[in-house]
Amino acid sequence: MSKHGCSGADICCAPLAAAPVDVDQAAEVAAAFKALSDPVRVRLLSLIASHPGGEAYVNNLISAFDLTGPTISHHLRVLRQAGLIDCERRGTWVFYWVVPAALERLSTVLTVPARSPS
Repeated sequence: MSKHGCSGADICCAPLAAAPVDVDQAAEVAAAFKALSDPVRVRLLSLIASHPGGEAYVNNLISAFDLTGPTISHHLRVLRQAGLIDCERRGTWVFYWVVPAALERLSTVLTVPARSPS
């Protein structure tokens, strides 16, 4: 009997993913999770994703924290390097938005297929 309560011959539950990730996918997902390992970056991503219009002005982000502008810029740079957000300078302002494809890749790793009732 396995630790899941099934014998080796029994199939007691569906796999958690459709297929294992390959080496390149694993590296990409690990980099994204590493970027999200800091609560400030998780909050930044959340603020950007939930901002009206889907993009946030950098000063609106800075005002949500009790941190300096350079510290917030560092965290935003980490999120950008991980491919989770992108930005554009418009005059003197910088706007940030979430990269939907990056979040989709993370969600596929975390999604558990629905189980049919027994």
